[in-house]
Amino acid sequence: MISSLESHHAAGAAFDRMADHYDDLFTFSIVGRAQREVVWKRAAATFQPGSRVLEINCGTGEDAIFLANRGICVTACDASGQMIEHAKVRQELEAPEASINFRVLPTERLYELPKEPPFDGAFSNFSGLNCVADLRSVSDELAVRLRPGARLLLCLSTRFCLWEILHYAARGNFRKAMRRWRGVSQVRFDEHSFPVYYPTMWSMRRSFGTEFRLHSVTGVGITTPPSYLEGWIRNHPRMLATMKHFDEAVCNLPIFRNIGDHVLLSMERV
Repeated sequence: MISSLESHHAAGAAFDRMADHYDDLFTFSIVGRAQREVVWKRAAATFQPGSRVLEINCGTGEDAIFLANRGICVTACDASGQMIEHAKVRQELEAPEASINFRVLPTERLYELPKEPPFDGAFSNFSGLNCVADLRSVSDELAVRLRPGARLLLCLSTRFCLWEILHYAARGNFRKAMRRWRGVSQVRFDEHSFPVYYPTMWSMRRSFGTEFRLHSVTGVGITTPPSYLEGWIRNHPRMLATMKHFDEAVCNLPIFRNIGDHVLLSMERV
């Protein structure tokens, strides 16, 4: 059952409606897998077995299960009650012995989490934080719940996605081609509508720079296309392999890392 508290969260309510189809559209798609592999590689090198990691915006639990299967204790939160229900079912089927505590908790209410004992790391994948207006408050709440030296991995949608610009501009839909440029766009799922924000690297440094030190910036989905081009890429499997190799070669270069579908930031609690 979904409580009245999360029902008032616009993004959470929208993703409630998507929960039944989310894995088919994103988690198990070819594009979704290709982009997730990049994040998982970094996550595996960042979070050590035996550590306690907080995941925010966990969706249907794909990343939580990945981390838990590596011996990590995960507290996984999401604003969508239906997403959390799907995550619990997936854990029972795929990783019944995994140490995961799923919670219905919007990122805006991280203050409800206990401060002790502190977490060894925190993680947010694939644009969950793009649904949060005040990232400075997220930084503040994470800072008091992470031990000094704890690692923070954040994967967000970029403001300038070259694939998206070219795809929609070629179809004459310039409004959609430039929807990220303004820094915020309105997204609608059925009757639910909510804003999505696209912070710049400068604004991310301003939001997190006081409490966290930025270690690296990695582009995700530079030539690998966004998920809405899944049908096209399925017909070009060899091209996808080439794109993945190219992305791996250039993902840390200053120009390329900022024009992909997502960007992955690695930080450390100071």
